[in-house]
Amino acid sequence: MQPIQLFDLASKQAHWLTVRQTVVAGNIANANTPSYQARDVAAFDAVLQETGMRMAATRPGHMTEDPIRSSVSQSSQIQDGVEILPSGNTVSLPDEIAKTSEIKRQYEINAGLVKSFHRMMLMTVKS
Repeated sequence: MQPIQLFDLASKQAHWLTVRQTVVAGNIANANTPSYQARDVAAFDAVLQETGMRMAATRPGHMTEDPIRSSVSQSSQIQDGVEILPSGNTVSLPDEIAKTSEIKRQYEINAGLVKSFHRMMLMTVKS
């Protein structure tokens, strides 16, 4: 039996949100590090386009590449006119804090959809 695609999609988005929160937290932690370049993750729809068929690990020693973690790159904020500090740091704390609230909101929406869909499935099974 194949997994229900909504749960698979929600799982991928939750993983993407986890990776993005980790990257944003790293940016905040390095806000005072000289020459640190702010990083961000590619948009979720772009990641979905790239995550198609992947090679399967047939042995436990095989390593698999995580396509979402590989989508982390230098933040595009440099081109958007973010002030580069004299230390060479490009982290803008207000922008990073805004990103954390956006991530929280997206996670809450994701969890709410999964919860509603799960409840709906349980109601159909009980009938």
